[in-house]
Amino acid sequence: MLVAVGTDKHPFDRLVDWLEHWYAETANPVALTLQHGHTRASAVPGAVPFLGHAALQEAMSDADLVICHGGPATILEARRHGHLPIVVPRDPERGEHVDNHQQLFARRLGAAGMVALCETREELYHALRAGLSDPSRYLVAADPQAHRAQAAAVARVGAIVEELVARSARRPPRRRVWARLRRGAEETR
Repeated sequence: MLVAVGTDKHPFDRLVDWLEHWYAETANPVALTLQHGHTRASAVPGAVPFLGHAALQEAMSDADLVICHGGPATILEARRHGHLPIVVPRDPERGEHVDNHQQLFARRLGAAGMVALCETREELYHALRAGLSDPSRYLVAADPQAHRAQAAAVARVGAIVEELVARSARRPPRRRVWARLRRGAEETR
């Protein structure tokens, strides 16, 4: 099982706390990689602050289940590896992010059946129980062609989000990252 909170500078204590409590109560041992980012280090075995891109790809490929924050790129990567990700979006009201774009994005994907949306501890625990009893429940067909289209869509969403954040902070948008992602998607068409 892989849990990825991403690399955002805001801590995501809520998800890590939920996982720690669940892990402590789980009767059967679960092989777990918990990428906790800027969140406090977890006592759960397999907790690491960050994974490089190659290590994250390998962990996603090897995982039975992928639990992640609502970051578009992480969701895209999980789906590319054949996972229906279990998504807990960051909540800006709890200091987990600067705005609610993860919540909006994850809710839209949840309504479309593209992620298993979990906004409460109970929803997450239910998804984990269901996934452990039948991991195939959270598998999707990996499609390289869909990946290219999704990468372009993620790049466009990212550029829009960056523009909105820049406007609210009254600073120029940083388009380099999203432009690189969009160019990469266009080059693989």
